[in-house]
This record gives sequence, C-alpha cells and structure tokens, in this order.
Amino acid sequence: MPTPPPPPPPRKDFPAFPFPPYPIQSEFMSFLYGALSSGPGALALLESPTGTGKTLSIICSALQWLLDRRDAAAAAPAYPSGGSGGVEDDDEPDWMRNFAPLPPEKEITKRKPKPPVMRKSAGSRRPDGFGEEGAGDDEGEFLLEDYESDGEDGARRGAGKRAHCGNSSSSEGEELDEEEEEVTPKVYFTSRTHSQLSQFVGELKRTEFAGSIRTVCLGSRKNLCVNKDVLKLGSANRINERCLELQKNKKSSKVKIEDDKRKSRQAKNSCGCPMLRNRSLQKEFRSEVSNQGALDIEDLTHIGKKIGTCPYYGSRDMVRSADLVVLPYQSLLLKSARESLGLNLKDSVVIIDEAHNLADSLTNMYNSKITSSQLKAVLSHLDAYLDRFHNVLGAGNRRYIQTLTVLTRSFLRVLINNQDGASTMSSMTINQFLFALDIDNINIVKLCQYVKESNIIHKVSGYANRIASTQDGVNQFDLQQEHGEGSSIACFQALVDFLRSLLNGNDDGRIIVAKQKLNGQSEEAYVKFVMLCAEKIFSEVTRDAYAVILAGGTLQPIEETRLRLCPSLPPTDIKFFTCNHIVPPESILPIAVTRGPSGMTFDFSYNSRSSPSMIEELGRFICNIVTVVPEGVVMFFSSYDYERRAYDAWTTAGIISKICKKKHIFREPRNSADVESVLNKYKETVQSCSKNCQGQGVNGALLLAVVGGKISEGINFSDGMGRCVIMVGLPYPSPSDVELIETIKHIETISSSVLVGDDKASGRKYDDECELQPGYDILRKCTKGGREYYENLCMKAVNQSIGRAIRHINDYAAMLLVDSRYAQVSSNKSFSCPTDKLPQWIKARLSSAQNYGEVHRLLHQFFKLNKQKH
Repeated sequence: MPTPPPPPPPRKDFPAFPFPPYPIQSEFMSFLYGALSSGPGALALLESPTGTGKTLSIICSALQWLLDRRDAAAAAPAYPSGGSGGVEDDDEPDWMRNFAPLPPEKEITKRKPKPPVMRKSAGSRRPDGFGEEGAGDDEGEFLLEDYESDGEDGARRGAGKRAHCGNSSSSEGEELDEEEEEVTPKVYFTSRTHSQLSQFVGELKRTEFAGSIRTVCLGSRKNLCVNKDVLKLGSANRINERCLELQKNKKSSKVKIEDDKRKSRQAKNSCGCPMLRNRSLQKEFRSEVSNQGALDIEDLTHIGKKIGTCPYYGSRDMVRSADLVVLPYQSLLLKSARESLGLNLKDSVVIIDEAHNLADSLTNMYNSKITSSQLKAVLSHLDAYLDRFHNVLGAGNRRYIQTLTVLTRSFLRVLINNQDGASTMSSMTINQFLFALDIDNINIVKLCQYVKESNIIHKVSGYANRIASTQDGVNQFDLQQEHGEGSSIACFQALVDFLRSLLNGNDDGRIIVAKQKLNGQSEEAYVKFVMLCAEKIFSEVTRDAYAVILAGGTLQPIEETRLRLCPSLPPTDIKFFTCNHIVPPESILPIAVTRGPSGMTFDFSYNSRSSPSMIEELGRFICNIVTVVPEGVVMFFSSYDYERRAYDAWTTAGIISKICKKKHIFREPRNSADVESVLNKYKETVQSCSKNCQGQGVNGALLLAVVGGKISEGINFSDGMGRCVIMVGLPYPSPSDVELIETIKHIETISSSVLVGDDKASGRKYDDECELQPGYDILRKCTKGGREYYENLCMKAVNQSIGRAIRHINDYAAMLLVDSRYAQVSSNKSFSCPTDKLPQWIKARLSSAQNYGEVHRLLHQFFKLNKQKH
C-alpha cells in the first residue's frame, strides 16, 4: 500500500535568511519547522517580542518547509498525486483513496447550471398592463424571476467563488480552459491590517524566496480599486456596493461559440466597470505580477493603474496557482469570504499573525447589528416594492417578501415597544428572542437561501433608489454618495446579516436588544447578535488546514487561548515557543511610577482618575519628564474622553504651554483616516529636533495616544520615535459594556464546564437572565475564567502599547507605568498583581520607584549611558 511522503527531517540551517541569524532567531525557525513537520493537525503558538525578527523568521522557516515537503513528495512517486500527504488512514481501501471528485467550485464553474428553483415566467416577460400609471419601461429590470422553493437540499447551491465580469476563474470564457491546477500545499499568511501585510511582503523581498515562490497579496476593494469614480465614494461599504452594482449592469453580446467541451456558451461579457471589460488586460496584469515576484498592495495597485485593469479581481484570479497567499484576517477567517474567494485550506499551512486577541477578532467578525432607522428603511422599501410589483410577482416571491416584511416589523416592534421605560437594554439567547417575538415558526434557513439565490437585495434596493431619485430630482449615483452607510443596500444587508446570525446554535451567542429611551435621547435603538463561541469558528480553519500557527509578540496566557479556541485539545498537544528579546537588558528601562513630583500617590482607577488634583499631578509629572527624555515620547491614555479631559485641564492650568517649551505636542485623532498624517508630522518633528538639538529649547515631540486606538496596535516607534512610552493607569475596559459582560459570562461558563466536566449544566447558567445585571456584580460572581479574561484584556492592551518602542537590537527606550497598582505585590487576593502579566523580558527589568526623584535619576542615567553607547 502506498505511504505518504515522510515529513522533512529536522533542520537547523535556513539559507534564505538574509544575514547570520541570532541564536533566538535560529531557535524560533527550528521550532516552527519542527511544528510544521509534526502535522497534520498541528497547532503551535509562537511568542516572539516585537523587534526580534519574528516576521523574517516565519518566512524563512515556513517557506523552507514548504519546498522541502514538495521535494519529499516528488521523491515518493508511489504516493498518488491526489493524496493529501499523511492524512489517509492505512486501513482505507484503495478505491476510496483513489476516488478524487472535482472541487465543487470548479465543477459548478464549468457546467454553469441554471438553478432549478429559478426560472423566467410570463410575469418576468412584462405581461400586459405592466408599466402603466406612468411607470417607465425600464422598471422591468427590478422584477424578480419566479422562485419556487423545492426544499432545503439546495441551500448550498452556488457556493464558491463570486463570479465577476471579465475573465475570472469562475466566469465563462476561453480563459477557463487554461486554468491552472490548484497548487498544494500552500502557505496562507494573515494579519489584521494592510500595513502589517505590506511589512510582511517587505521582509519577504529581503529573502531569496521573493523570486522563487509564487506570491499573491489579497486586499479589500477600497485598497485595490483603481476606478476613480468608485474610489471617490470614500467608505468601504459604498465602494463594495458600487463595485457589485457595476457588475450587475454588464451587457452581453449574445455570441455563441461551438467547441469540443461545450455545445454553446456566451463568449463576450461587457461589464459596467471599465476596469473589467478587457480580458487581455487582465491576462497581462497576471503575467506582469508573476514576473515581478513578491508584491504588496501598493505594487498591485500601481500595476493595475499602469495597465488599466482591476487589481482586486486580478489578484484573486492568481490564488489557485500561488504558493504563498498574503491576506487580511477578514478574507481568511470569515467562512463566507473564503467561499467567495475560492480559498482551499486543505492540506495547507495557515499562519495567523498578531494573534494576541484572536478569539475576540473571530467572534467580532460574526457579530451583526441592525438599527431602528435601518429597519424602517427596509420596511418602507419592501412595502413599496410589493405594492408596485404585487400583481406580476410569482407566488414564491410574494410569500418570501411578505415573510421578510413580517420579520422586519417584529424586530421594529420590539425596539419601539418600551412602555415601562425602566429597562432599555436586555440580553437573551436566540431561542428566547424567537419565542419572545413569536417568530419561531418561520423557516429562516429557507428564507436566507431565498435571499441568496433570488437577488432580492439589489432588486428592491434598486427600485427604492429609483423612486428616491425621481422624487428628489437627483441621480442614483449621487443618492448613494449622500446616504452612504444608510443606503438601501446597506440597510438590507444589515437585515440579512442579522437573519443569518439567527441560524447559529442557541449557545453560540446572545441577542442584545437596546430599546429607544422614552426621554428622547439621541441614542438609536438597535438589535444585535453577539457571537461568543470562537471555538466553532476556529475549528472550521483547523479542520481543513494541515497546520495552524498563531504568532504574536504577547500570546500568554496560553490557557485562555486554548480554552476559547480549542478547549477539547489537551494542553500537551499545543506546541508553545517563547523567547526573550534580542536587545540587551540595559537597553530598556521599565519603571512602576507610584508618586508624582509633589508626592501625591498616582491612582487612575475609575473613581479617582477624574479628580482635578490627579490630572494636575499627572501634568506636572509630564512637565518634568519632557526635560530629561530626548526625542520622542508616546503617552497612552485609557480612552479618548480621558485624553481630552486631561488635555483641556492642562491647557487651562498652563501646563501645555510649559510642555511645549521642550516638546511639540501631537494628539491621536478619532478618525483613523487622519492618523497617518499626524504620525508623519510627529516623525518629521522628532527627526528635525534630533538634527538641530541645541541642548536648550525644544528637544523633540510628545504624542498623546489612546489604548486600543490605531497607534497602540501596529504602529512602530523605533529609535527616536519612541525613546519613552508612558502608560497612564490600568486600561480596564468598562464593565458597563454589555457585549463585554456577555463575553465574560460565556468564558466563565466554559471554564466552569471544563473544571466540573458538565457542559450542559454550566451552559444553562445564564440562559434565564434576560434583564442585564450591573457589570461589577457579574465580575464579583466570577470565580476564575471570566475575571481572568477581564484582567488579561487590560494587560494585553498594556503590553501591546509599551512594546511599540523596541524594534531592533540597537534600539533603546524607557517604559513608565504610571499608577501605584503597578507596584503591588502578588497576594492571595482574587485579582492578581498586574505586573505578573507583563512579558518576561520587561518584567525581569522592572523597578518600582517610591518617589519622583528616583524616577528622574534613573531616566537621567539611562539616557546618558545609551547615548554614549550609540
């Protein structure tokens, strides 16, 4: 019986590394290589502090393993090519192992069957009387094809790649016959932001793999679109809507071609988007990208503009033949996105970077929310559409549209009905929600199938926009630009997303109902599904992938990660690697600052932080710090509101003017689109002051930032950009956050079930609680898991923020933790000491200063020593 290729032997040399690696980097690469070789089903966590060469180590190790595995497979000719390298059981019969059906996406693409439930009827062909009462002839474009539901067995029909006009791996045309076979195994690398993906590609270009490994980088339409008319819409939602709408407006030449594989087919497709009309240009784009090697989002956009074709769809068409796919979280971890992009994780390696909050990132992707104004808009659009086309719609369409109307009215009724005015917010399970609204008898599975197959979203929304443009005297394009997130498609999509959420298991999440307050406050009512079960989502990835690697600067505690992502997996089955920083210990100076210059104890807990005396003492502290710290200082506050309160108080007290004598001040904007501009000005100021430092006067810049903002995650403050990072207080999230409390309750439940071994009993612990309890009461009830998660959220945010300052072996920075609680010693209290959760390389150097004089002395010595060294 043929056997799978043996795993590549362990190796300690990685020739692609562009310079002799440090011992830590060699250990990292060897560990990752060994973890991949232990697959299939391997799960490994790699914790490596920012600035230790983590990205470069991942590239050189994972891609070397990929090449070695292919060499091993090639050296084992007896192993059938259709196999999956070690996945098969030895007892599996040959006939079953050799049976390899075509992937569903490809089969559907080649046959192009017309769904049997959809057919044109006489009503679709504009019956007599249609178009009267002043309706234009072109209203026929909004009429739905007849829909006949034939059961739920077709619910997955058409899943797979979304076809786009022009050449596509899933659209018709000559290109299809030349489509390359799926390259396996692949390496999928994903991170949270496009800037992090660009950094990854930049590191890849430093290695020899850049020219030998076929790489494709995927991005959002907003980042890759080169159609100026679409780009100027601004928001991602509007760009997505307009892109899809342009493709719906494609025109056919009705030319038929005979060939051996098809009796007839449509040969030409003219898309509404000019960037997708010319197939030859798309082919030229793919050829150009392949020839240039590893390219990031900006490179792809540049090539797309130069050739005059769409890089968004052009890059998607290159996934099948790629060895390495670089893509954002949403594209890989969201099941619907994987299906749309045609991603096949089977037997491939998935590497998830910045995985410190992976469980929360996964659940947030599956949240859905719809507001009362969106519900009202959808209801009016459905009513208008049904009134206009009622007589020409088939029975199936009428029935489903009426069902959508009933559901929309039910959701709206529960938000508006707040007669007692006592409680405006409640939480319940999916079943409780369905029973409370008396809609548990509606088949939401078939309704979602109808929405997916019937194109009702675009039909109803298109007709609504037509009515609005006629009434208001504006064209449809301007209408979409004006309404943006409140456009008819966006409102309808919010409803559909919420309906799909109701298909989850009863214990997978909670429904939050926020009713309209009777006092007329501006806060809008909404209903929201909050996904809680990250395990369910993560298992969809691990089930198919050959190996999954979680990487990040701060991944501990790994027990929380295991509990939320794979609780059934024994801790011993998770491979974990951690290392110290490559910078020498004397290059960092972490200090727990307990008192200010006047001797006041720093206490930035919720009840104390807003006192004027505390804010003023903090201001005096900063006035002193900026005199001793050179170049750039980054200061993190717990929220935008607290940063604004402190800045306003310092302005009134004259503290800002004193700080400005030594540092120019910059503030993190709330709008993420403005962050880059502020950062560039901050960097220019620091560099300018470094070159022209006179010893007196302005010596750098101070950047006021917010924990959890864009600056605290993913922005590097190397060298002079971050000579000192100041963390004000312990940034615990607010216990009044309803979604947070639901997550805490869920984690407490699953941690208790692991301890007592009774999933069902513990799973019902909070089911009967619809009225929300105060967050502090919930926290006090928690015995272990929930409270631990709450503490971890705070310290992960601290670690992410202060870790921004050290980026390479020659860097140096001070880290000031300003709050007396950082100096607490571990005790038997239920809340652990915060500094216990600091990274080991910081915790080992942490000192606690009992007065400001000690802080000043330590800082003066630290910067004097490092200035001499560097």
